[in-house]
Amino acid sequence: MSADSPATATQRPLILASTSRYRAELLSRLHLEFTQLAPDCDETPLVGESPAELVVRLAEAKARSLLGQPSSSDAVIIGSDQVADLDGEILGKPGDTANATRQLTQMSSQSVVFRTGLCVLDGATGASNTEIVNVTAVFRKLDLAEIERYLAAEKPFDCAASFRSEGLGIALLESLQSDDPSAVIGLPLLRLAVLLRDHRFLLP
Repeated sequence: MSADSPATATQRPLILASTSRYRAELLSRLHLEFTQLAPDCDETPLVGESPAELVVRLAEAKARSLLGQPSSSDAVIIGSDQVADLDGEILGKPGDTANATRQLTQMSSQSVVFRTGLCVLDGATGASNTEIVNVTAVFRKLDLAEIERYLAAEKPFDCAASFRSEGLGIALLESLQSDDPSAVIGLPLLRLAVLLRDHRFLLP
């Protein structure tokens, strides 16, 4: 019998440790049943922590925060975190128009690295695989009128660095460079699919 046959596929629960609708929409592309649960962890950066170190730590912390819940005892848990890195400065979710305007003004004519941490955690054993996937976005020179029109149309206040590549945000760019373009939305599906296959999820 083939190792990829349905008889050998896992029947274990799959949990997404995130309340993000964007990550849920991305995970739905893999046609796997999953439960979405809110993680419980402090997302404050540590003193001296780099953007890359932050997203790797938080991706695993989010996944591990669900350990001990009855639903996670035999589950495979996905954790993810993303920040935008502008020359070492962490640009998170703006929350409002003023912060979003400031962020986009900073990013005008700049290269910004969107760093996404990914963790796939075995709830039964506690073993995990944690990785980072980077996407480099080169922004055009943006004037205030463009920024204001974009924010009014897109309202990306819950997105890292006020940027939604899957929407109007793509028009702000000169280029987007990555081996996994889904990573810029918040969940790197190419790497995730590899890790889930290792846990015997049948893909496709």
